[in-house]
Amino acid sequence: MSHHRHWLLGSGTMTKVFVDNDEELRHTRTVKPNQPNPTVAELEILRVLWEHGPHSVREVQRVLNEIKPTGYTTVLKLLQIMTGKGLVSRDEKRRPQIYSARYAREHTQGQLLHDLVQRAFGGSVKALVLQALANHKSTRRELEEMEKLLDKIERQTK
Repeated sequence: MSHHRHWLLGSGTMTKVFVDNDEELRHTRTVKPNQPNPTVAELEILRVLWEHGPHSVREVQRVLNEIKPTGYTTVLKLLQIMTGKGLVSRDEKRRPQIYSARYAREHTQGQLLHDLVQRAFGGSVKALVLQALANHKSTRRELEEMEKLLDKIERQTK
């Protein structure tokens, strides 16, 4: 465990150490937007495709209906829009047509995060992390996972 990040697992209070290491956190590859950001409704569909794999409109609608009532034509229209935006691909050789996410979950999350950091936090990863930690009670396990990630980042920057 890094000696200068003991605060994560210690008293839980933020210290100057984290703030001073903001530049170290910026080392991670920046995700350049190469796809439009999905809307909230489009993200719900993408979650279905990421978790369940390629599906037809009816299958996506069935999964979404378990969460909240969603009409077939709504799902169809959204998938058509998402195809046009390049968020999903459609296998037109099969009937019914099968849709799949064009980008991995991690890629899309990275892009959304990059956009959020730029728009809401002026490009500061530090500000985003401090805000997230201040507004969310982290479990000990989450803090340990964060510690491991910070250790990995530190090793990569040496």
